[in-house]
Amino acid sequence: MRALADTWTMTKRSLRHTTRSLDTIITVVVTPIALLLLFVYVFGGALGEQTGSIEYVDFIAPGVIIMTVISGIAYAALRLSTDLQKGIIGRFRTMPVAPSSVLSGQALSSTLSSLFSCFLVVVVAFLVGFRPAADPAAWLWFCGLLVLFTLATTWLGMFFGLLARTAEGAGAFSYILLLLIFISPAFVPTDSMSPWLRGFAENQPMTPIIETMRSLLTEGTPGPDIWVALAWAAGILVVSYTLALGMYRRREPVLAAQ
Repeated sequence: MRALADTWTMTKRSLRHTTRSLDTIITVVVTPIALLLLFVYVFGGALGEQTGSIEYVDFIAPGVIIMTVISGIAYAALRLSTDLQKGIIGRFRTMPVAPSSVLSGQALSSTLSSLFSCFLVVVVAFLVGFRPAADPAAWLWFCGLLVLFTLATTWLGMFFGLLARTAEGAGAFSYILLLLIFISPAFVPTDSMSPWLRGFAENQPMTPIIETMRSLLTEGTPGPDIWVALAWAAGILVVSYTLALGMYRRREPVLAAQ
């Protein structure tokens, strides 16, 4: 119970930092919404012809939601690295708080803020014409997969935040994930890509996750990739969580010295 209470205290601390930072609000809220509007109103006319009977806003909504999550965890990694560089986490270790609450609080606050940003993106998508065919069961599947993916990538951000030598480098890993989103069926079908690029796009982790989310929203069914998507998300979560805890334990002597 003490560990849970300490985790919630650390979570509230991180959430206060998030809500008081204009840069953070722009990164995790305004930018994804701006990208959604950009793709719908600027690129939608040209790219929309490739999506067949699916409206372009319905086609790209899952990709923009995933991009929103990636933007949020990049900030989480930056914030964790900043706390490390300033010695704040080292000072936490001198206080009577559960050691696990330091990372868990950061991860939980990042997850909550990312999910809230995703909610805002969905609301704006509805305002510009998003009309999903999902029933309540499909929405539950969609939300479950989104939460699992957010947790997985958030702990990946925790690992890179601990690994990075500088605060600026902590969020740089997100560019790799953003590249995977663009080399996927997030904004155009993979059929429109060159053969060598299509082979990579169809066999990387973002593709089954986005395809499953799109199938849930546009058809109301999980589609054939649901178990592959869950396996990728769960695998990333287990590996990231293990690596983050291992890195944190290795840095304990350094943090104690601070």
